[in-house]
Amino acid sequence: MTQIRPAAVAGTFYPGSATELTTMIQRLLGDVSDVAGPVPKAIIAPHAGYIYSGPIAASVYARLKPLRGQIKRVVLLGPCHRVSVQGLALSGADSFETPLGTIPLDKAATQAIADMPQVRVFDASHAQEHSLEVHLPFLQEVLGSFQLVPLAVGDAKPGDVAEVIERLWGGPETLIVVSTDLSHYLDYDTASRLDRETSQAIEAFDHTKIGRDQACGRVPVSGLLELAKRHNLTITTLDLRNSGDTAGARDKVVGYGAWMFVEPTNMQQQTIDSSARKIPGESAYRQFAAQTRALLDKHGETLLHVAAASIEFGLEYGKPSPLDETHHNADLQSHGASFVTLKKSNRLRGCVGSSQAYRALVLDTAENAFSAAFKDPRFEPLKAAELDDLSLSIAVLSPSSPMAFEDEADLLRQLQPGTDGLIIAEGKKRALFLPVVWESLGKAEDFLAHLKIKAGLAKDYWSESFEVRRFITEQVSTQDLPDPAAVWRSRPLL
Repeated sequence: MTQIRPAAVAGTFYPGSATELTTMIQRLLGDVSDVAGPVPKAIIAPHAGYIYSGPIAASVYARLKPLRGQIKRVVLLGPCHRVSVQGLALSGADSFETPLGTIPLDKAATQAIADMPQVRVFDASHAQEHSLEVHLPFLQEVLGSFQLVPLAVGDAKPGDVAEVIERLWGGPETLIVVSTDLSHYLDYDTASRLDRETSQAIEAFDHTKIGRDQACGRVPVSGLLELAKRHNLTITTLDLRNSGDTAGARDKVVGYGAWMFVEPTNMQQQTIDSSARKIPGESAYRQFAAQTRALLDKHGETLLHVAAASIEFGLEYGKPSPLDETHHNADLQSHGASFVTLKKSNRLRGCVGSSQAYRALVLDTAENAFSAAFKDPRFEPLKAAELDDLSLSIAVLSPSSPMAFEDEADLLRQLQPGTDGLIIAEGKKRALFLPVVWESLGKAEDFLAHLKIKAGLAKDYWSESFEVRRFITEQVSTQDLPDPAAVWRSRPLL
């Protein structure tokens, strides 16, 4: 039976009549001038009643008109106002409804993020939430037909959001929309000043300058800013007003802003990425290697014990061990991306990790250790009897950097066997190889071909939209310990 999430704020935040709603949106879009120029990959827009924030939202939605027929998927994120959630809430519905019709949910995209610990299906957060719904009529008007990935963002960190958006980033068929209003119920002058500060922080990619009272959607905004910087997007402020400018008094106003994020052109990207051809020798990578090696020399054994304890806890209780990161050294509380690899009699028994740093390294290690043991789809869940002769290694990943190349031959020439880890992406298809894979696939041609197969592509696949990012790692293993089996006989403070 098809499940539809009905409109909750039609007739209040916007007209409940399809005819009146279409007329209002077309009028708002028609009032926008100077919409020539590049089209956005992502946008930030407000979510108040249309009489208040509609003109500001229209200033960015008018920029999407050239994308009609191209955009097949919209990833829409907004804050929870009524029923919060731990992490990010997906909807279990099959479609969302507005007076303009129903919008099907992208079930394939939902499945692609279903394994992420910060994501869950929680319809209560969506039932009466307006921060997502008010964007749907605008999207229906400018884009026509598309599929939706609605995410209500509750108690989450910006890195949690960034990781989810990254997995759904896609290509030109995907649009990212973040919903937020700005300051609430301040006098006009105070609100205008505070909203300008928020806009400046957004333009500077600095989410740390956006306080709790500056944007109700600051968490999804912050996650987008992290990714926008990583993807070399440019940010343009299109509108910045408040309810005192549109339809309300000026003693207590609500602020609104609209921003668009544009991807670099191929030529711009090649200029941005010109140093990517020399990445392993660059100072940033040398600094990462030195700092991470020092961290692992100092705390690597602790991480191994934490990973082992998380696996043992999973064997006993069937879930990751509860871990209080504040019990650990400050170095381990810093965000870090790890991959945990298990081997039994020197054969792979599980490998799961994070491609980006979005949580404390010690927590990331514990969670990935549990997943490597019990959730790697290539293997049956680990049994207690397998702990004998089970080795454990932890790789800490550097931030990844995009590679610039003219064709596959150029890409292969740039690869450095034994050093480069690679992330490839083509639309929704993605795959990652750690540098350790070079031990079994020593030739660049074989390394890339097998990585394509892992992503679900043909080994000879190639296209102009093929994306490649590289990184390096530093690693610690139980085999580095005087007594490798000792990790299974201790219980560190979790």
